[in-house]
Formats: sequence, C-alpha cells, structure tokens
Amino acid sequence: MSEVKVNKISPRSGTAFTLGDSGDTFTVPSGAGLTLTDSTLLLPTTINTDKLDPKSGTALEIGSSGDTITVPSGATIVNSGTATGFGGGLVLQVVTGTTTTKVTNSTNVFADTGLTVNITPASSSNKVLIMGTQSNCFKSVDSAATSMHLRLLRDSTEVLDIADRILLTDTTLEQAQNASFHCLDSPSSTSELTYKTQFRNHADLASVSVQNEVTGKSTIIAMEISG
Repeated sequence: MSEVKVNKISPRSGTAFTLGDSGDTFTVPSGAGLTLTDSTLLLPTTINTDKLDPKSGTALEIGSSGDTITVPSGATIVNSGTATGFGGGLVLQVVTGTTTTKVTNSTNVFADTGLTVNITPASSSNKVLIMGTQSNCFKSVDSAATSMHLRLLRDSTEVLDIADRILLTDTTLEQAQNASFHCLDSPSSTSELTYKTQFRNHADLASVSVQNEVTGKSTIIAMEISG
C-alpha cells in the first residue's frame, strides 16, 4: 500500500509512538506544515541551519535565565546590525596615529600639527575616547611673550582646548615640553571621523614648533566605547 489516509494515529499501548526505523527519511512536502499545540518538540543535540527567525514579531530568545550560551574556539559572531543589552563601556575598536615630522608656526593662525587618526563608529550612540601626547612642543628665543595654543578637532569642530599658553615663561629662553590630553567625545555618527591637533603662536611673535626633535614622536589613540 503506497498511501494511507487517516485523521489520527495513536500508539497501541503507553504514550510512545515510533515513526520509522533508524536510517529512514520522512519528507514534509512543500506547502505542508507540522503544527504542535501545547506540546514540546524534542530536538537532537545538534541542529544545522542557516537561519533562525522568530515565530512572530521581531524578538528571538535563546536559552533561559541561568543558561550559558558558549561560542566555541574558532567560531565567530558577526554583527551586521545593532547589538543591545550588553551594557555600556565596552571597548569596540582601537586605532592609533603617530608622527615625528617637525612642524613650525610663526603666526596666530591655527595650523595642523600632523598628528591625526581616523575612526568609524559602529553606532551613533557610541562614544569615542581620545588620548594623546603632542611631543617636543618648542618655542624659540626671539620673544618672552611667545607661547603655544594647542587644540583637538573632530573633522572641523573643536572638541578640546588642550592648552592656551603652553611654553609661556616671560623669558627669551628656549623652552620645550610634551603636552598630554584626553577627551571623551559623543560624535553621534557612524561616518568616518578624523581627529587631529592644531597649534598656533598665541602672541603672533617669533615661532613655535611641534615634534621639534628627531626623537619627538607624537601619538594619538582613538577608542570606540559602547554607549
């Protein structure tokens, strides 16, 4: 007999009903469905599938309270959307920029120091922590009023006035020092961002320089922090 049509199949005794034998394959044809009503489907230990979709709505729950979901060694979770519920403060990426090129400015117009770093946040709710050191900030001997004004920009927007009067000594002596800085920025963007420092001669007298010595290496670090 190639086909049996019935409305119900029940076990002859007990509550267990076996369908087929080991090695058998049962096919549910296209357009047909299996419906469980207030029942529990016991699945094998390993399920191989390309996609899991929620039964309804947009929420899919994996596991219950107290369960541990393990990602084995060598496996990778790739997020192409927005990850939520993990808490804030996680470091998502770190990028670094450095320069050793000497730059001199003899005017009171801001000029780039050459220290720059680019970062692209994964979410507009994330923050960017900037830390850096402007190395070998130097003023010449030509004027006692000479000092350096140093600032940090995100693209063309100033996000930190690092120092207004670096190297101001009221003497004509040469002066050199490093300037460290940090800033927690909220760019509200998922576009590539450029953070850089600029400097000027505050008094518009003589000249000031950054990375003045060959060994002067300036560094800037950008870290994306989950919001």
